[in-house]
Amino acid sequence: MNLSPHANLILVLGLGKDAPGGTSVVLVAAWIVLACAAIPAILFAVNVWLFRRPFRAWNKRPLPPISVLIPARNEENSIAAAIASVLASRGVDLELIVLDDDSTDGTAKLVRAAAKEDGRVRLVSAPPLPAGWNGKQHACWVLAGLATRDVLCFLDADVRVGPEAIYRMVSELNHVGGDGAEMALVSGFPWQETETFLEWLLLPLIHFVLLGFLPLPGERWSRRSEFATGCGQFLMVRREPYFASKGHSAIRMTMHDGLLLPQLLRRKAFKTGVYDLSKDAACRMYRGVDEVWQGLAKNATEGMASPGRIPVFTVLLLFGQVLPVVVAVLAWALQDAVAVTLSMLALGLGYMVRLVSAWQYRQSWRGAALHPLGVLVLLAVQWYALVGKLRRRPAVWKQRSYEVGS
Repeated sequence: MNLSPHANLILVLGLGKDAPGGTSVVLVAAWIVLACAAIPAILFAVNVWLFRRPFRAWNKRPLPPISVLIPARNEENSIAAAIASVLASRGVDLELIVLDDDSTDGTAKLVRAAAKEDGRVRLVSAPPLPAGWNGKQHACWVLAGLATRDVLCFLDADVRVGPEAIYRMVSELNHVGGDGAEMALVSGFPWQETETFLEWLLLPLIHFVLLGFLPLPGERWSRRSEFATGCGQFLMVRREPYFASKGHSAIRMTMHDGLLLPQLLRRKAFKTGVYDLSKDAACRMYRGVDEVWQGLAKNATEGMASPGRIPVFTVLLLFGQVLPVVVAVLAWALQDAVAVTLSMLALGLGYMVRLVSAWQYRQSWRGAALHPLGVLVLLAVQWYALVGKLRRRPAVWKQRSYEVGS
């Protein structure tokens, strides 16, 4: 008897409708991928309304003075633009302190030139990095000690803020909520510039994971640390809660202050909030394949790739975002219309989230089109990071070596 290639595949895999148990394995798989795809889609539909732009535009309302603090290590390609953008901020009284963290390029020269032109700018050289510290956390802790204002704004050197970004964020920090309490920390996700293949394939998935898997109602309306999140590119915090919680010194060997600093403050019962800065700030986070891979991997085991989280994320992402393609092909080969419909619906939910994100947060449409591939590569980065931690492989960043996740 001659069988079609599809039929041969079905027999080899044992996936026919008459398989043992009387239930099509493919149909069961279709229901599973749909369930795994529905979870982030539903959360995204809720979260996209809460993850908003800081809402108070410049209205000449007086706000607390601010210390903008930039740690800089070999940032000559971006530091001048970062400084200029901060100095162009409207409606805020600020000082800008840049810590030159043992740079070997022209970073210090550029900051020194800016300081001569504007008295609000100050250049400070970092003390030697002590044992047991991550470079960025040490730089931020030193900067906090140098600040003279009651609001500290930690800004990465590759971030360019719009003229209202700082005003909007300090307005959120200064806002008194329904519980009568002010925020202790606010954080924002700038627009991510993506030029190379791996940049536009992977970096937009930061929003997908944030809005698809973190229940923002818990982040907004509770102070529980498990709902904490943030972005280390833009962190603004009040001086008193920062030092009361010991700030960056309490997370000195970590790689991910964007997540861990909000967690730290929430454990002390302070309020934190995260916002969309895609219309108010921009950042070229990484450049090229190696920086993207190593940059995402260095933070992974303190977030998505922690041993307790990665099995859950792997199942949800693999089944909900990648395998719908495989299940749809198999269901089509089996001529199982129900399974085809379910798996295509699962695939459509993933693409719906990505397309809305691409429109809302100005992300690459190419990355959205290759969504299943991007998720698969993201999972590879996470497992690479976890295996590296278990094998005690150090992470190298800014010419420094660290034990990942320590």
